[in-house]
Amino acid sequence: MNDDYTFIDVAIQTLNNGGTLLYPTDTIWGLGCDATQPSAVEKIYAIKRRDHSKSMLILCGDMAMVEHFVGMPTEEAARLLVDPSRPTTVIMPLQQHLLASNLAASDGTIGVRIPRNDFCHALLARFGRPIVSTSANFSGRRSPASYADIEEALKRAVDYAMPPECGTLSGGIASRIVKVMSDGSISVLRD
Repeated sequence: MNDDYTFIDVAIQTLNNGGTLLYPTDTIWGLGCDATQPSAVEKIYAIKRRDHSKSMLILCGDMAMVEHFVGMPTEEAARLLVDPSRPTTVIMPLQQHLLASNLAASDGTIGVRIPRNDFCHALLARFGRPIVSTSANFSGRRSPASYADIEEALKRAVDYAMPPECGTLSGGIASRIVKVMSDGSISVLRD
């Protein structure tokens, strides 16, 4: 059996039980949980020591998942979500009420990214729901470029830490962040 699937099995069991993950994404190592469980989201805030006024993004497996859990993106937002040139997080209005109530920003928006690697796609496809994704660092500290950069206290704080060898999947660079404005235009927040 492929080791990735063993890791995914344990990760899915952890997510289903309301647990927290340390896992590689297509950008950097992240902390995650089931984006539909408020108690799991609360655990991520506590682990990161993050103020609740700073919202977190979610990973979706495909556009169908975005539409079901977040809402219909504008044409430009949809194009950016699937942009093959680089990972892009799109902050858009939350139109559905299926995500955890403590996840969206105070202005009613949520950051969404469709990751660009097979591992994350397999995890999201098998889990069937969005996963919270926030950098694997304590609030105010630098985001880790690799597994070795993650503080040991943070590794111990999660319910399941993916093995370090999974880190070869991460690009080590955070995603571009853009926001869909009320007039439908796009504002680049981080390039």
